[in-house]
Parts: sequence; C-alpha cells; structure tokens
Amino acid sequence: MTGTGTDPATESKRYQAVIEMAEFAERSGFDFINLEEHHCAKTGWLGSPLTLASMIAARTSRIRIGVTALLVTLYDPIRLAEDIAVIDLVSGGRFSFVAGMGYRPIEYHAMDKDWDKRGALMDQMIETLLNAWTGKPFEYKGQTVSVLPAPLSKPHPPFFVGGMSKIAARRAARFGLPFYPAMPRPDLEKIYYEELQKHGKQGFVYMPDQANTMTFIDPDPEAAWQELGPYFFDEMREYSSWKVADVARPSEDDIQSIDDVRRSGRFEIITPEACLDRFAADPQTTVVLHPLAGGVPLDRAWQSLRLYKEAVHDKLPG
Repeated sequence: MTGTGTDPATESKRYQAVIEMAEFAERSGFDFINLEEHHCAKTGWLGSPLTLASMIAARTSRIRIGVTALLVTLYDPIRLAEDIAVIDLVSGGRFSFVAGMGYRPIEYHAMDKDWDKRGALMDQMIETLLNAWTGKPFEYKGQTVSVLPAPLSKPHPPFFVGGMSKIAARRAARFGLPFYPAMPRPDLEKIYYEELQKHGKQGFVYMPDQANTMTFIDPDPEAAWQELGPYFFDEMREYSSWKVADVARPSEDDIQSIDDVRRSGRFEIITPEACLDRFAADPQTTVVLHPLAGGVPLDRAWQSLRLYKEAVHDKLPG
C-alpha cells in the first residue's frame, strides 16, 4: 500500500482494489496473500494489517492470508489475542503471521510504547498470546482473565517469531515456535536448532530466498522499466531511509536511482516466456507479485496481474 497520494478518494479506490485483487487471486488459484505493517511512513504503507486481513478473509474462502511482519509489541496483548482469534474464526484457520518487534523508535513513540523495553514486551506478548488462545482462564498482571471466543486453529493460530538476531533465534526456540529470519542466515538457524535441543522442543526455520524479489510480468521489460521504475524507486527509497546500523534487512542497498533498484534485485520485470522457463527449470519456484508497488496506477497493476494469470499461471502443468 505504498505510494499514497494526497487525495483520499484515490486512496479509497486503491484499498478497494486490494479486496478485488484478493478475490481474483483466489479465483485464479494463487496460494497466499501477504500484508505488511509499517507506521509513520511517508509513502503511506499499511498501518492496519489486521483490519485489511479480516476484510480479505471475509471475501475469500480458500487462499491463505498472512502478515509479514506483524509488529506485536505495539499492541495491547489481550486485544491482539482477541482480534487474531476472530480473524482465525472468520477465515477458517487461514490466517498466519510473523511476530516482529520492528527496528524504528518512531513507531514505538507513535504507539506510546517503551523502545528500551521492547525485548521484555516481546516475551510478554508471546506468552500472553499463547495463554489466551487456550480458551482457559489464566493469570495476567495479578488477576485471572480469559479470552473468548477461542480460535479455531489448534493449539493456536499459526505464527513465526521473526528477527535477524541471536536473541530472536533463541526466543523462538525457547517458546517452541518456528523461526523466520527475513533473509538466509545459516548462523541463526544453527543457534535456533541448538536452543531447541537445549529446551527439549521441536520447531523449524523458514528463510525466504527468491520470495524477496517482487515480480512484474510484461511483454516488453525494458519499456516497462521506464514506466514502472519510478514507482519501485519511491518504495525502495522509503525503505532504505529506515536503515539502522547493525540491523540486517533484505534489500539493504543504498537506493539513489532506478538503476540502483534494478541492481538490487528487489524488483524484476520479466516476460511471460521467461517466467515459464523458470518454472520449467524448477517446478517449486516461488513467484511473488506486488502489483500496487509504490503507487503503480490501478489499470497498470491489473494489467500485470492478469497477464501473469493468463500467460503464466494458466499454462503451468497441473
């Protein structure tokens, strides 16, 4: 949802298009719809992913829905448990998320949360969610509370612990939850499995690889780069402006031009034939589409999405 303009009427159409694109994705046989969460972004981005996820869940019946990452430390624990339980019920168990705590102090300030206590907030949040989703009374800050209705998913709505640090890997293992670093980190994977064994728990690691590249389909990629490159640039420039020392993130390049965007590999524009060749070489290839990136006009976003469906997806065997 980046690239917001100053006209609320235009923004309204873009948010309505998200719901329509979600329905299209489900009809077309796509597997997953992913949302993000960011606050105080100049380009808008998406500050309310749970609201949008619930709307998508209500208009679909099969496709899975996720938030990568949900900044759980910015929420009230009980209210978050209630909201996710409702989404889990409405979606029939199709909702999942990566629990993150972010890396931008301004987001904590905006939500009246203590940046210096973010680690303790993360531990408290995970513990509270797991207790709340049992549907049974539990002790919370000195009193007994319960969260009802309980979610459909058992033992709880599926989620990962996100992070790019040793502390995050150890936290995920300590709670016996799957671990999600935002990019390949074999060193953290090793720490995670060692910590799992130490605590006598089971889990797994998911590290996105090619899924960090956003794909657009166009019969003339060079011409499309001239048209769409400025939108990709706006999105990546915003993201790169949040760079923090000693915090590893995907696509950490210093973005000063559209050529920098192309070199980063964060976005690609390829022909339908090239995409089909990719699947022929590896049937397990993952393709991630980001049609509204950086404010891409709605008609152009739909064009790329439909072209992928008709010229690639519908031609895949099986």
